[in-house]
Amino acid sequence: MSEFQELIKSISKSREYVRDFYIYGFKSREDFDRKSPRTYDNERRRIESWLAPHIRSEYNGPVKNVSLSLNSNMLSYNPLYRVFEAKSFTDNDILLHFYLLGILQDGGHMTADELTDEILSRFETDIEVQLVRKKANEYVAEGILCSEKQGKKLYYFISQDKQLSEQATLALDTAISFYQLDSPVGFPGYSLMRRRGLSNDLFTVKHGYFVHALEEEILLKLLIAMREKREVHLTVQSNKGNSQRKPQNIAAFPLKIFVSTRTGRRFLCIYLPQKKRLTTVRLDHIKEVSSGEEIQDYHNYQDILVRNLPKCFGLSFSGSQHMDTIKLTLSIMEPQEKFILRRLETEGRGGIITRITDNTYTYEISVFDGNEMMPWIKTFIGRIISFESNNEGLQTKYQRDLAQMMRMYRISDTGEE
Repeated sequence: MSEFQELIKSISKSREYVRDFYIYGFKSREDFDRKSPRTYDNERRRIESWLAPHIRSEYNGPVKNVSLSLNSNMLSYNPLYRVFEAKSFTDNDILLHFYLLGILQDGGHMTADELTDEILSRFETDIEVQLVRKKANEYVAEGILCSEKQGKKLYYFISQDKQLSEQATLALDTAISFYQLDSPVGFPGYSLMRRRGLSNDLFTVKHGYFVHALEEEILLKLLIAMREKREVHLTVQSNKGNSQRKPQNIAAFPLKIFVSTRTGRRFLCIYLPQKKRLTTVRLDHIKEVSSGEEIQDYHNYQDILVRNLPKCFGLSFSGSQHMDTIKLTLSIMEPQEKFILRRLETEGRGGIITRITDNTYTYEISVFDGNEMMPWIKTFIGRIISFESNNEGLQTKYQRDLAQMMRMYRISDTGEE
């Protein structure tokens, strides 16, 4: 039977539990059916050790429900970054950390073979040269070490800290405080704050989406793939419905990251080369990312996205074989309700607004997926004189939802309660 460990090798499993506790909350042991009860107990204990000040629990009879309570405008940092600090390590990892820095601290330049020999000579520890080279390359990637090729040999040495003036240091500390709280990949800023012993007493975020910290690892890999113009292989699994649903494996060209201004939810826009179409995937549905080969003519696929975006009301490209045309006739009292016209102009995604008569306007637009517009259209109920569309399904949906609302509020066809 495996012993409980607070540290983890990969956050993929813990990510789902933290997300469930944070977003849905108040779940009991019996509500988590993805894995065994022992797995739930281990993950819950990890989360409680990482995020103890923010754990809330309630009892519903004999059942204990656990949730995470985080208020972004009351916190100066994102506590969910603690999850990334819990990465496990081997004995060799910790030994090599001190061995390498101890040997190179005098400013020497050494190859992996020389480092291995020095470790054996100075510390009487025999470590394979492949492990020494791998750890040295990891530290080069993280900026702890630098490397320089001389002939056929690769030499490693400690990177030198740059000396900054007191004014520049203060300005940099202020920038880090802001960056770690608001940046899409804020974990490096959080780590620098912890290392320098800084506390953020300047910035808070009124509407912060702290849960996105759990997607930082996924987001970073996607951004690197886009910068290098590479294909990505995604493992995608929706959180909706049956939790036992099998994940999908998707090969795609990553083009852009979009963020909803309403929900804060983040989406990856991709081009599917086999289907020759655009689509979007929620970042919190992506479980794994790996980069593939470089994409030829990457800019052509970006141009396809640019040409198609004006035809989207949101981020749905479904139904792109035809366009949904929608026409609203609205009653807008002049001049008292000019704010309604401003809403149509600012939120209407370029739809055509026409004044028909006094206090009567039309709004017309053609989009790939008219279903995306329905929640926004319903905000004008009470002013909508007529709703017209070339998509009969949209008209039926609108009439059905309107009739259901009238039944809920007990409103008759004449408008009387």
